[in-house]
Amino acid sequence: MKNSMYLLVAFATLGAAACTNKKKQNIVVEENKIVVYQVFTRLFGNTDTTNKPWGTMEENGVGKFADFTEKALNAIRELGVTHIWYTGVPHHALINDYTAFGISNDDPDVVKGRAGSPYAVKDYYSVNPDLATDVNKRLEEFEALIIRTHTAGMKVVIDIVPNHVARHYESKTKPDGETGFGEKDDQTLEYRRDNDFYYIPGQPFRVPVSQNGYKPLAGDPNPLSDGMFKEVPAKWTGNGSRLAQPDINDWYETVKINYGVRPDGSYDFDTLPDEYAQKSIAEHATFWKDKSVPASWTKFRNIALFWIDKGVDGFRFDMAEMVPVEFWSYMNSAIKTKNPKATLIAEVYNPAQYRNYIFKGKIDYLYDKVELYDTLKHIMQGPGSTDSIAPIQQRLADIEHHMLHFLENHDEQRIASPDFAGMAEKGKPAMVVSATISTSPTLVYFGQELGEPGAQNAGFGSPTRTSIFDYIGVPHHQRWMNGGLFDGGKLSESEKALRLFYNQLLQFTISSPALMGKYDDIHAHNRYNNGSYHQKLFSFVRWSDQQKLLILVNFSADSSWQGTISLPKHIQDAWGLKTGSYSMKNALGTADRLKMQVTDTDARIDVTLDPLASKILILQ
Repeated sequence: MKNSMYLLVAFATLGAAACTNKKKQNIVVEENKIVVYQVFTRLFGNTDTTNKPWGTMEENGVGKFADFTEKALNAIRELGVTHIWYTGVPHHALINDYTAFGISNDDPDVVKGRAGSPYAVKDYYSVNPDLATDVNKRLEEFEALIIRTHTAGMKVVIDIVPNHVARHYESKTKPDGETGFGEKDDQTLEYRRDNDFYYIPGQPFRVPVSQNGYKPLAGDPNPLSDGMFKEVPAKWTGNGSRLAQPDINDWYETVKINYGVRPDGSYDFDTLPDEYAQKSIAEHATFWKDKSVPASWTKFRNIALFWIDKGVDGFRFDMAEMVPVEFWSYMNSAIKTKNPKATLIAEVYNPAQYRNYIFKGKIDYLYDKVELYDTLKHIMQGPGSTDSIAPIQQRLADIEHHMLHFLENHDEQRIASPDFAGMAEKGKPAMVVSATISTSPTLVYFGQELGEPGAQNAGFGSPTRTSIFDYIGVPHHQRWMNGGLFDGGKLSESEKALRLFYNQLLQFTISSPALMGKYDDIHAHNRYNNGSYHQKLFSFVRWSDQQKLLILVNFSADSSWQGTISLPKHIQDAWGLKTGSYSMKNALGTADRLKMQVTDTDARIDVTLDPLASKILILQ
């Protein structure tokens, strides 16, 4: 046991040294932390409680752009939100008849669910017609929402999915001079650099066969639901399947975009020299200025700039690591040239590639899933130890600012789901760690702050996460909406208490100077020197010239803890603490005050922590 404690101390020392160094690669760090609130736009304003599996829009209801009223947006901002990520805005494939508005119908055989996946985009220059009050004015309605969001003091983020598009991509609203994906492809070739898609010449596409009895629309009749979809020749599927009949578990509703990567994996474009990891946006833009690039690169750049011109403040890029880093340099330098303050978030799950996509790809923030999220989830579920947290900070010390922290999003199980933690309150200590351990942004998924369990059987897929494929209501969120009052009037007392916790925490994070300052682990110090301190507790310090914080959490749902937390000598020195008594005020929950007693060799605070409780102690 002692040997493992020595390793913890070593990790903590390394982590502290690394985290106190400022970024070495020309990184601009915001003055305050940012909080991104992800809303599934289709679900946010839906007040219908029918929740019929596979229900139509008329049966189960749907939210609209107009549901984001001034009152709703102000309530979101007051939660402590700086950015809203409106998920599902670009027009994607769905099962609803909009032919009266010049929109072609989509085939249920290549659409997941009835409302469709927001990651099977059908027209990047339009928005989801389901979200409009007046379908003919759907783009204007979204532009009005952008203005309302800005007026409420928040920035707007939407999705771009460069790796793939809907099987039936059809951009009828593209600007003059723009070419739609695949329009000029030579379909007789598997690969050509300026083809937008990869083809399987001589073979038609065949709808995948389910082995478990799955039927589109649960077998409900539809004129296009016949087990067939005309695509000749077949295209590669979004996840890279090269089969004319992909597997039912493949992303069969999408087709993969060709970025000039030959079928053997070699590149058909200029590669970016390694030294560009150290270069500026302007230097990246200059590098690509006179280069010939694949046609798909230009199309996606123009799409991004179209939305920047509409007032969108940034993008969340789906499955970014499935696209070459050179493309990201090309597109993101164009975006940042147009709007230097644009917020760029990407889904990357390979830690070995993090720095590549941040520094060469010029992406601001990457998902911290396989490091922090997976570790916290393991702790919340019971078996995990908090001893695993500090080494993550050490490994990511040089890029900690660029790792987006979250506990929920549309891809992950809800905390309150029985398959995750089964209890929303178990997310509270993890949320404190996630939101305060680094200078990185925090992501909150709508309904997370209310304990939404994602229990509805919406249709496609299974419960535990809120459906992204079907029309459904979100009960806890609906109680907060309270029929459009957005005041939480129908929430239970426990739901109100949970939202108050999130409110206090998030408001503190966006205003605390210490959370944009330095970090050091004191967990290992206390594990080694304190017999009662255990692996369900975690503690660390954050500080700046203006503010000093000690943060302590208890992951145990069953046991309170009473004991003494001590600060190692190097923290006393860094904080300039002299011998004597200091007051520390709790910024989370009740504003109780604790005493810190400082001697020549130690600083100690007597603390009591209830189960699942946390304290953010500010040195007075």
